Amino acid sequence: METVQMNIIAKMKSDFPDKFGIPRQSGLVPELRSTIVFEPEYRNEDALRGLEDFSHLWIIWQFSKAVRSEWSPTVRPPRLGGNTRMGVFATRSPFRPNEIGLSSVRIAGIERTQEYGTVIHVEGADLMDGTPIFDIKPYIPYSDCHGDAVGGFTDSAGSFLLQVNIDDGLLSKVPENKRSALLGVLSHDPRPSYQQDPDRVYGLSFAQKNIRFKVVENTLTVLDIN
Repeated sequence: METVQMNIIAKMKSDFPDKFGIPRQSGLVPELRSTIVFEPEYRNEDALRGLEDFSHLWIIWQFSKAVRSEWSPTVRPPRLGGNTRMGVFATRSPFRPNEIGLSSVRIAGIERTQEYGTVIHVEGADLMDGTPIFDIKPYIPYSDCHGDAVGGFTDSAGSFLLQVNIDDGLLSKVPENKRSALLGVLSHDPRPSYQQDPDRVYGLSFAQKNIRFKVVENTLTVLDIN
């Protein structure tokens, strides 16, 4: 088998220490803030020259928690309930011949830091903390945006939004600048689609907090935050 070597140029710093709860696509929760931190050998400001003139980025990265020696030609997309199989190349499943992800994010700022050199703050990323990044490329509207695009079985994704009930006292335990992001994450139903038990209590790690919740029909209720 022919192989190709790829270098990790950066890693993502985000509020998700685990993959559970991460939005299933980039851009679904624009309030999410995270930071691209380059590896020492790629901390060269010249490599970012001109990037400040763009609003969005493509990130090419690795599903580092989904590395397998074998692959399947079909997978079960979460948005089809986890029971219907589709061709792997008709989905964005992490379980692929090559565990590569592609995300479009908004550039929130480019900052020089003493510890990490120049970093890129982004909004709407769907990457776990520590995710290896292989490349970044600017999003180019005239070629990357297709107004006549059709989304196949994903066109019904908007119907999966949940109503989120959370006591103000519990929400106050979350840093103020991360509250809207948490509510967005919860509204997109973090549960695996095949789990519909209304009595089950789920735990989500976000921004160094453990959020415990239940889901009954179309309503998610936060039970505790610690």
